[in-house]
Amino acid sequence: MTDILLGVIAILAGALLCFRGQLVLRLVFPIWGAFAGFAFGAGLVAGFADEHFLGSVLGWALGIIFALIFAVFAYLYYAVGVVIVMASIGFTLGSGLVVALGIDWSWVAVLVGVVVGALLGVGAVVSDLPMLFLVVLSAAGGSVAMVTGFMLFTGALDSATFTDDTFTSRVDDAWWWYAAFAVLAVAGVLSQIRNLAAMRRSVRSSWAPTTV
Repeated sequence: MTDILLGVIAILAGALLCFRGQLVLRLVFPIWGAFAGFAFGAGLVAGFADEHFLGSVLGWALGIIFALIFAVFAYLYYAVGVVIVMASIGFTLGSGLVVALGIDWSWVAVLVGVVVGALLGVGAVVSDLPMLFLVVLSAAGGSVAMVTGFMLFTGALDSATFTDDTFTSRVDDAWWWYAAFAVLAVAGVLSQIRNLAAMRRSVRSSWAPTTV
């Protein structure tokens, strides 16, 4: 039941980011922030308590608390929203690459993903990040999240092994999952770039007339 619920959340959040990442920033950022916050809070409990992902009430509670915190800050503050979204996309792509390469799941891989994402976020804040850059990243990150959701749904992925060092060896990552990722990523980019006027703007200018 937990995997089905997580699968639904991942598919919905991923679809929004993949197909509408640049069109409704003010809506996408807090929703994706909530998704990232929930995973972060639940992951903290699983890591420090040495239990499987969402294996206790505390994991669910802390996940919900961080989801609300991340969502609120991602909505109110442009800089925070960009960093949260970019960090979570970096983590999503990084963890997906870990699975693809068959590298043993470890906190080092997780840390690298978050650091890379955070650097992308900081770069987006201090520079006039082109919208096309966000489109490509959001389409790729969203498609990974959607494929992960479908894998949870079908049993190809088990959330109970998320913090296990042998995580990658237990994932049924057949070729069609990678094909689905590629198709969704391309479809996401094509869906978002239909608005050519938006493509000429930067992420900051598309956020709102006045930002914090």
